[in-house]
Amino acid sequence: MAFGLRKKELVEWKMKIDQGEIAFLTHYWIDDRFPGCKTVTKVGCSDMEKLIAWGEKHGLKPEWIDQRKDGYSHFDLIGERQAEILEKEQLLDQLKRLEMTRRNDNK
Repeated sequence: MAFGLRKKELVEWKMKIDQGEIAFLTHYWIDDRFPGCKTVTKVGCSDMEKLIAWGEKHGLKPEWIDQRKDGYSHFDLIGERQAEILEKEQLLDQLKRLEMTRRNDNK
């Protein structure tokens, strides 16, 4: 289940994908298959070869791509791998923003 996602962020993510860019979208997420993981980063691109090459750079296999008929195929990054890749891509601020929000909500 996804939540904590702003419509503007989703629209921008889809627009970047449509333009053939590698696009990142981080949001809260709960899935019983991954206990302890509370966020996911979706990394998508309309250019499948570009997305596969990007994934291989980070040790991700092409078969891990969530193939979507709507054109928004993506990798799902969770857990330690999520933070590791976001840091390498200099996008760790996406994850930190959610962590700060969660901490403020718990006060």
